[in-house]
Amino acid sequence: MKAPAYWKRATRQLGTADPVLGALITRHRGLTLASRGDAFQTLARSIVGQQISVKAAQSVWDRFAATVGDMQPQRVLRVSVDRLRSCGLSGQKVGYLLDLSTRFAAGTIDVNRWHDMDDDALIADLTQVKGIGRWTAEMFLIFYLTRPDVFPLGDLGLQRALSLHYNKGRKLPARRIAMLSARWTPWRSVATWYLWRSLDPVPVEY
Repeated sequence: MKAPAYWKRATRQLGTADPVLGALITRHRGLTLASRGDAFQTLARSIVGQQISVKAAQSVWDRFAATVGDMQPQRVLRVSVDRLRSCGLSGQKVGYLLDLSTRFAAGTIDVNRWHDMDDDALIADLTQVKGIGRWTAEMFLIFYLTRPDVFPLGDLGLQRALSLHYNKGRKLPARRIAMLSARWTPWRSVATWYLWRSLDPVPVEY
């Protein structure tokens, strides 16, 4: 998987602007964000990971992927609800995944037009799909479209990393987060990615 074209420039500017990030960038030299290149899988994986721990999300995804086989919407639709539930998915998430699969299989989701939309417009469009909220849409912008300036503040992993690296493990005040966000613009996706990398276990990549 190829790194985004902006990655080197972003890491240079972030490392200069923020010594904490500079240290993380050095520690994880050679690793980069890279798109999986599959819109359906990215969205499905994000739905599976909603509101559960990183470890649980990976476990459920592994069972779900093994059950489905080739991760295509048509294959998901062939699996019974009971088998999907047996992967560890809640009834609500099964409904979301089946709705997403139906939309992709029917061609009512046009992925190509998303590439030309700005972040806010795309988030608004994505959140019209059942089960996709702002966090899921932000994961899609980062991990599929590799947009450079997404700041998923509602993400628990990001919040934990912020408190760990910038406030000795205590919750970071909103004013301080706003200052950091301004310092990292227009590379907030990159800053977020390195903060995620600093955590153990490493967050699931969507």
